[in-house]
Formats: sequence, C-alpha cells, structure tokens
Amino acid sequence: MQIAATSALATPIAAQAGASSAVSNQATAQSAANAFGLNFESLLKIILTQLTYQDPLKPMDNFQFVSQLAQFSQIQQGQVMTDKLEALVSSQATTQVTSLLGKVVDIPTGNSGSFVSGTVKAITFQNGDPRLTIQTADGLTIGNVSPASVGQIRGAN
Repeated sequence: MQIAATSALATPIAAQAGASSAVSNQATAQSAANAFGLNFESLLKIILTQLTYQDPLKPMDNFQFVSQLAQFSQIQQGQVMTDKLEALVSSQATTQVTSLLGKVVDIPTGNSGSFVSGTVKAITFQNGDPRLTIQTADGLTIGNVSPASVGQIRGAN
C-alpha cells in the first residue's frame, strides 16, 4: 500500500516541480502558486509527505530532491520579490500623484477636443488607487477622477 501511495505522491510532486519552473520563468511566483492553488508552506508539506511515505528500497534520487527544493525556494523568493515590487510601485504612484496637488489639469470630456480644466485640490485613495478632486475656475468640484484620465498638467495660475 505504501508503494502505491508513494507513486501517487511522487507524480504530482514531479509534475508540480517541473511546471513551477516553467511558470516562474514566464510569470511571477505568485502566478505559479495560484496555478497550483498552493502556497509555499503547502508545497513543503507535500515534499515532507513524499519523504515520509517513500519506499525505503527505492529512495528518492538526491538530485531530484534538491532540484525540487530549489524550485520551491525560487517560488518563495519570487513571492517576496513580487510583494516588494508592488509596494515600491504603490509608493512611486503615491509620490507622483501628490505632485499634482495645486496644479491645473485638463480632463478630456469625450466630446471632440473639449476638456474641463481645474486645480487639483485633494487626492484620495480607493482600494489603493489614487483619485483626484478637481475644482474648476467657476467653482464646480469634480471628484473621483482617475489620474490616468488627465490629458495635460500645467502649473498653478
């Protein structure tokens, strides 16, 4: 019975390890973990289970074992790097958007060539995404404007 359990466990491990290497080269480590529906701790539990139930007469090849551990390590390092890059991008976006405070911006209205101009009075964040509040020259306040919709930025009048 244990031999059957060993072969059933060994096949998914080898398939996951091989697939994780290809996925981590093509996408982030988070994508690799999502593809399997497992996190790093779950992958370690799988390899420990595989070691526990392996056939003592046919132990796992050392090279294969080390290769799988290296691939799991790459997944974890990729996850850490992805988290840090996301934090860096978020920080840079916040810095860039705050530089718009007090500036006059033009927002295209969708009509051919027309736009609304106003001064950026406030910046809010909804789920981490920045949103501008703009006050036009005639006192109209426009909120929830995406920075991506800004067509032109000018210095304050």
